[in-house]
Amino acid sequence: MNRTHLAALAVVLGCAFSASAGDEVPPTPTPEAGPQVYGDTPEELVPYGKFTEPYKTFFLEPNEYRGYGRHIPEPEHVDSVKIVFLGPIEATVSVATGGASHEEPLGRKMLQGARLAIENANERGGYRGTETPYELVVRNDNGLWGASGNEIVDLAYNENVWAILGTIDGANSHIAIRVALKAEIPMMNTGDTDPTFIETAIPWVCRNITDDRQMSYLLADHVFGELELTRVAALRANNRYGRMSIDEFRDAATRLGHPFLAELNYQLGDTDFTPQLERIKALDPEVVITWGDSEESALILAQMRAMGMDQLFIGSDRMVTAEFLEIAGAEAGSVAAAYPYDPESRDPKHLEFVKQFTARFGEPPEAYAAHAYDGMAQIVEAIEKGGLNRALIRDEMWAVKTWHGVTGEKVYDAICSNRSPALLAVV
Repeated sequence: MNRTHLAALAVVLGCAFSASAGDEVPPTPTPEAGPQVYGDTPEELVPYGKFTEPYKTFFLEPNEYRGYGRHIPEPEHVDSVKIVFLGPIEATVSVATGGASHEEPLGRKMLQGARLAIENANERGGYRGTETPYELVVRNDNGLWGASGNEIVDLAYNENVWAILGTIDGANSHIAIRVALKAEIPMMNTGDTDPTFIETAIPWVCRNITDDRQMSYLLADHVFGELELTRVAALRANNRYGRMSIDEFRDAATRLGHPFLAELNYQLGDTDFTPQLERIKALDPEVVITWGDSEESALILAQMRAMGMDQLFIGSDRMVTAEFLEIAGAEAGSVAAAYPYDPESRDPKHLEFVKQFTARFGEPPEAYAAHAYDGMAQIVEAIEKGGLNRALIRDEMWAVKTWHGVTGEKVYDAICSNRSPALLAVV
């Protein structure tokens, strides 16, 4: 198994427009020489890689913005430079998921990271050292289908914001970035790990968090390569997150000759998984994979162990929480999850961030806080370089190919999605 994507092992214990006259369009970056593979897909996992060459490939060239705006001068005066945080911070009913909203703990962590980055930027003198402060405009992504899009319309045209950071829910994020395209406002995503999020050909959007494609490759390497296991059953959430994010692991298993024995699902908020687990137990798998939120994943594991199922239990980064370990209990057994953040990194930038974050909020950061901090820092840097002009801010964001932040080295692909590898978190 090709392991070039495996960076380290983290042990977590306890926790389409034509150009307008006057706008200068930046040159299109020259593609790198040699073969390119979207998403750093390992050779053995490339679709139809053993049989044929594709007649067309996608996502290997930058999404260009050839529209209006780069010539617009900066406003003569602003009281503050507004940047939006858009994320789930207040509980509500989610039409998109068919029940209660469920991502508020992650959204609140994101808000903490974004807030700290804004505070640090203002301590350095605000916008370009002029003492004009950066202002964080906070909006709740309440889970209602399209609500985040309505927020962006208001923010872009009434609040005169310069960029947006957010959000998490895959369905809402897909709508939000289409509104950002029409409103022509740059957006940095730090919480939606859906692999298809960035595959929309929208030149106003970047993502700095490692996605579920990279996390699935890591888990496939661990299960089929390192451990040489072959029999896998899946029990995942019946929402976009569970359905779309497990795709790459399922495809990897199939291409390696080990298709799922079964793929069952559950509804958000379920607490009894006995019917599904009884079916899985009868198939005698070596591995059970889940993709869902922390609480449901932990309940599945606890019920597995109570039924005498001692299989390796693997899943997504949302399992790497204190809540998961508390619910799973002392008999958690063999558990591994893909994770986009190394909490034990000794990188000086990371150590300073942990110190500041803990002093400010009374608790250490986790993946969503750290990526929000880096995402907001990247937005501020783009504003400092591009000035108060949305098109130029967008250009600066897309110009970044590598970026060293508190979460380590970010490596951006042609469509501005971070491709730095995931880590393996084990109990």
